[in-house]
Amino acid sequence: MMKTISQQIIARYTARTPKSQAMLERARRVLPGGNTRTGVHYAPYPAFMVQGSGAYLTDLDGNRYLDFLNNFTSLIHGHAHPALQDAAQKQLANGTAFASPMVGQVELAEMICERVPSVEQVRFCNSGTEATMLAVRAARAFTGRSGILKMHGGYHGSHDLAAATADPEADRGIPNGLRQNIFFAPFNDLNAVENILAEHAHAIAGILVEPVPNAGGVPIPREGYLQGLRALANQFNVLLIFDEVITLRLSEGGYQKIANVMPDLTAMGKIIGGGFAVGAFGGNRDIMLQFDPARQDRILHSGTFNGHSVTMAAGIASLQNLPQAEIDRINALGDKLAAGFDDAFQEAGIVGQTTQVGSLVQVHWRGGEIYNMGDIAEGFRNAGDLPYLLHLAMLNRGIYSAARGEYNISTVVTESEVNRAITSFNESLHELKPYAAENYPALIL
Repeated sequence: MMKTISQQIIARYTARTPKSQAMLERARRVLPGGNTRTGVHYAPYPAFMVQGSGAYLTDLDGNRYLDFLNNFTSLIHGHAHPALQDAAQKQLANGTAFASPMVGQVELAEMICERVPSVEQVRFCNSGTEATMLAVRAARAFTGRSGILKMHGGYHGSHDLAAATADPEADRGIPNGLRQNIFFAPFNDLNAVENILAEHAHAIAGILVEPVPNAGGVPIPREGYLQGLRALANQFNVLLIFDEVITLRLSEGGYQKIANVMPDLTAMGKIIGGGFAVGAFGGNRDIMLQFDPARQDRILHSGTFNGHSVTMAAGIASLQNLPQAEIDRINALGDKLAAGFDDAFQEAGIVGQTTQVGSLVQVHWRGGEIYNMGDIAEGFRNAGDLPYLLHLAMLNRGIYSAARGEYNISTVVTESEVNRAITSFNESLHELKPYAAENYPALIL
């Protein structure tokens, strides 16, 4: 019996990755589902990566992939970058972590404060999750209020407040009492934010938002939206917190510099660690001084590996190798990748498009305007298993991305490699078209 197109794609993937399949069975004995990071799972099983060099990854079976995921945007200089490795190795020779302040913390903090317009002082932690958690704590302490307004479908890490959604049934393990302090508004909807603040500002410490929600699917902020959030925060005397853990890569000063909007607090991570675990939060001096340990009313903030010496050394090298000219270059490659994918959808006669800002590109399975995360989720629901099959088809062609259709550009990617990804995308769509026509005819132009 002849295999269907979907069966052929899956069979080709499993034939290429038998060692990864066997390793997953071993992993399942000691890790729930064989996994310790939900976001890297995909069906039928994920390939185990064992080596990275420049723009390429190699899996357990020896397959080589052009990496357009870069550990979900953290590796802006690709894998094993010589300057970052050299900085880390030099620090390793002098020790890893000391129970004292360290010079590297001061140097990286100075670089961040110089680059990011709103950040006057900064503190380091170990992840973007910690960064948003502590920024929220700072806002609550400063205002004396507990509420946080965030956007439907926004992702800010895995602490309880960040992980809570508007659907209590989906939030297993998150206490119900937390919900009295969370307010939700759709992204790009200033009226909804204003209505919530008009009724609840007395209970709300701040507005938490990614300027461009990456895990939410890269909806682009409407003209005036971020400026409107700043105005509403001022009007109702609440703080504005930008989660720039990912969008910091879009300019030397993050997306806030592009939008010319000054938040009160900013959460950071990813690129400032040079490939090591990192987080940071910073902002207005008066707010940040709450963490001064000499104060009687200080906010306690400790962590064994905060400002880890190797992370600081690699982070300094990362930012030194990321001037605005280099950011502009990879942002232009993001423009090219997105345009190529859009053209491929049209050429294949399949409904789809990208949203894109700078070096961040997201594939969607719908037409029309995309305003918020609800629009994006609707498109994926209507596409059924097509996004999953496209991801496997691209893996079979040696292109690595997120299963949800997320792509990003590192500084080691060239124009020819972007062209290769576009060609592979076009071929994959043509491979899928008969299956789409049979199972999802509404997506055929």
